[in-house]
Amino acid sequence: MINIKDILEDVAGMKANLSARGVSFDLDQFLFLYDAMKSQKQNLEEMQRKLNAISKAIKNDPLKSDFQYGHSEASALKGNILGAKNSYTLLVEEFNMLLRQLPNWTSPDVPAGQSDEDNLTIKFKGRAPIFGFRHKDHVQLGQELDLIDFDSGTKVSGAKFYFLRNQAVFLQHALKGFIFNKALKAGFTPLQTPDISYNHILEGVGFAPKGDESNTYGLDGLEKSLIATAEICVAGMHAGEIIDESKLPLLYIAESHCFRREAGASGRSSKGLYRVHQFEKLELFVICKPEDSVKYHDKILELQEAIYSELGIPYKVVINCTGDLGAPAYKKYDIEAWMPGKGTAGEYGEITSASNCTDYQARRLDIKYRDSASKSNRYVHTLNGTASALGRTMVAIIENYQCADGSVKMPEALKRYLDFDEISVASSRRSASV
Repeated sequence: MINIKDILEDVAGMKANLSARGVSFDLDQFLFLYDAMKSQKQNLEEMQRKLNAISKAIKNDPLKSDFQYGHSEASALKGNILGAKNSYTLLVEEFNMLLRQLPNWTSPDVPAGQSDEDNLTIKFKGRAPIFGFRHKDHVQLGQELDLIDFDSGTKVSGAKFYFLRNQAVFLQHALKGFIFNKALKAGFTPLQTPDISYNHILEGVGFAPKGDESNTYGLDGLEKSLIATAEICVAGMHAGEIIDESKLPLLYIAESHCFRREAGASGRSSKGLYRVHQFEKLELFVICKPEDSVKYHDKILELQEAIYSELGIPYKVVINCTGDLGAPAYKKYDIEAWMPGKGTAGEYGEITSASNCTDYQARRLDIKYRDSASKSNRYVHTLNGTASALGRTMVAIIENYQCADGSVKMPEALKRYLDFDEISVASSRRSASV
């Protein structure tokens, strides 16, 4: 949520921000509503002052000479005040609803654009493998090596659900162990979150739990939803709090199941594990003082790069353009991993994101800290970043580490967490027979 004072100080800047993000929002009508709300509040306060003055005069008139007139005027004012309060309440509700629809401000160094095709690549790391054989995608390898069962997932739960089988289960657990240890050494506290959140927490984080824009699964009659990311729960954990300044920053790495409707998401580039309705994810989340959020944005990206560098997965880093930010983000990085089986000849696919949301979520969730310098309560800044969407990470490993004989080698960084160095047809059969 945006501070209305910041908008009033730079109306032209917010209009430019909305245009750059491709957001349709009548800012002039919104500001007209704000003025109407202020005017109604002043009118209400003035009527209340008059009523107080009349009541005082009646009380202090020993002869009750104007009692009848004063009583009639007070009764009329009470009726007017009641009507004004109702009008003011409606104006406040409409204003707050519109205020929550405004996106965050945008960092000046974010490139202009309307989609992910306009994102700016700032780094490449690693080389895409050159195969001397006809390589396969993870769907084919997953079937041949008995690792992923989409047919049973569809039978039980519908399209875009799946079962992991055999060594794929251990591979996913190995990734968790490796990444949790990396984050722990970087100062992050591990969490495992609930899979359900109240809708007002989702809204506070910036998700739409209802309506056409919703990407979440609602739970009918409960005002709750299945979460789409651990970010929702970790931010909600501190909703309404005033955090002791000495405890900042708060650094978390949280594991959760994630549930997303992904309505309309289909096609070759979204096949297999790349885009599904349920997956596991490790999420980085930071709560810090406003002056520190740029530093911790870089820290999140640094940790993300360290993870995928050690896994030996080629990747590139992009700065998301204005149209690909999402409402809460002030600035956002994506890491896109090379996936040989994506598209027709291999493509980079998003595998992590890292967003600085400044005080946008903190205002919506009322998360503050006590500033020792000013002796006042200030809103914190929040940041989030994917440590690993585990399914997509396995896509990158399986496709990049495949061999001519149909086996898949394991990254060196994961071997200490596994009792096998490769996945082959023979090893899958042994695993299935145990």
